[in-house]
Amino acid sequence: QGKGLFATKNIRKGETVFVERPVVSSQFLWNALYNYRACDHCLRALETAEENAQRLLGKSSLVLPHPEQCSIRKDLHQQCPRCQVTYCSAECRQAALEQYHQVLCLGPSRDDPAHPLNKLQEAWRNMHYPPETSSIMLMARMVATIKQAKDKEWWVKAFSQFCSKTANEEEEIVHKLLGDKFKGQLELLRLLFTEALYDEYLSRWFTPEGFRSLFALVGTNGQGIGTSSLSQWVHACDALDLPMLQREELDAFIDQLYKDIEKESGEFLNCEGSGLYVLQSCCNHSCIPNAETSFPENNFLLHLTALEDIEAGEEICISYLDCCQRERSRHSRNKILRENYLFTCSCPKCLAQADDADVTSDEEEEGEGETDDAELEDEMTDV
Repeated sequence: QGKGLFATKNIRKGETVFVERPVVSSQFLWNALYNYRACDHCLRALETAEENAQRLLGKSSLVLPHPEQCSIRKDLHQQCPRCQVTYCSAECRQAALEQYHQVLCLGPSRDDPAHPLNKLQEAWRNMHYPPETSSIMLMARMVATIKQAKDKEWWVKAFSQFCSKTANEEEEIVHKLLGDKFKGQLELLRLLFTEALYDEYLSRWFTPEGFRSLFALVGTNGQGIGTSSLSQWVHACDALDLPMLQREELDAFIDQLYKDIEKESGEFLNCEGSGLYVLQSCCNHSCIPNAETSFPENNFLLHLTALEDIEAGEEICISYLDCCQRERSRHSRNKILRENYLFTCSCPKCLAQADDADVTSDEEEEGEGETDDAELEDEMTDV
């Protein structure tokens, strides 16, 4: 788990504990193949809420009411003049250029399958099918950031703050990320990674042991990021002060929209990626968390919000499980945590259920992967 994060003052339920920018982040490589369009730096959705809904529904004629509640500003969008990667603003384009993009810019080779970076990305797609839980490009941006940095040691120390694992734990994480079918291909990834990004200063990251450690660091500490202009529009509409009849009509429209999108697009709803957050990575897990992470600004800024009152000195805990998984048995919850994070939970809920049988009920097995409409709506809007 994390190193532990404790409240320095009393925090009220609903209060923002902190807002954090990632040390480095990257959108998932499958986004492009699903036509998700997000800022290449901050992951802000680039399409309007209406365009977002039209794409997810496969219905170009759809018109959303209250279009003024959409915050997307297309007039501010900019592209890298060399490789045409798109950003939501001049500020993001400049931030990317200054931190890592000079190293990663493909220029005129953007569509060249023989370019080392394109070979690396294609190999990752072939090994790590959606839904993605990590990205080789998060590691690439770590390397590129250090290669571009004037103070390289500062960045090395920044990345060293994240939790590390022992060699055998690293193997487990690698195998979990790649799956049994591809676990033997870590060496191929390493060779492609080396061809694309090798740097003498970081030579230890390119050895078999160092690459496995880097891979495990991202797999263990990476925080999923989800952004959606549609969910932002929904939140903005929820806040509108409308007459009762108009409110009922709008709510009914949104409910039906979600149901139609679920039928058409399933679970691939948001622009998604992952990032490394120093404070968030310190938070330990609890099956009854007192705080939760979200991305209400439709970009990579992580908000940690208190779910209940937290007293000064009390540990701040988040859940590494989603809402559905937290409602399952202690045995099922810990099976997921052991497989994905290599620990057994001893939170108050798990301790209270310590005498429960170590079995997974038939009902639970049948319910795996099922999501009701209310839960789906939560997943789509809580970003």
